[in-house]
Amino acid sequence: MKKYGKFAALIAIVIGTLVWLATAGMNETKTYYKTISELGQMGDKAYGARIRVGGDVESGSIQRVGSQVHFVLIQDKLKLNVAYTGSDPLPDTFRGGAQALADGKLDKDNVFRAAKIQAKCASKYEVKPGQLAPGQTAPNINNGKSI
Repeated sequence: MKKYGKFAALIAIVIGTLVWLATAGMNETKTYYKTISELGQMGDKAYGARIRVGGDVESGSIQRVGSQVHFVLIQDKLKLNVAYTGSDPLPDTFRGGAQALADGKLDKDNVFRAAKIQAKCASKYEVKPGQLAPGQTAPNINNGKSI
């Protein structure tokens, strides 16, 4: 009977350790999406927390300084200085005026240190004047009369 008790205790320890590792890993990797204004409203809680911030890249603000890329995100006249230090190359669509998501942490100097950047160029996906949107049909110009 003692063998089964020791075996059950060992199984409980292994399962407990696996559960602890899984929950600790989930807490480490979860990020919250915030707007620039919500980030400002967080106050001191924002410092050091892993956050995703979205906005538009300010035209002319992208500067490469050594291995870092500095730029400014804008949203409703609010600005956020971002320093990207990640190892992945920046997306092809990352340029002034593009919508971007920065994943990282806010430092005490109010510079957002991003480890990941996602970007899309809004103008690339907009419908051009005179072009039909997906699912839209062309209007009947001759009002049903045959030509």
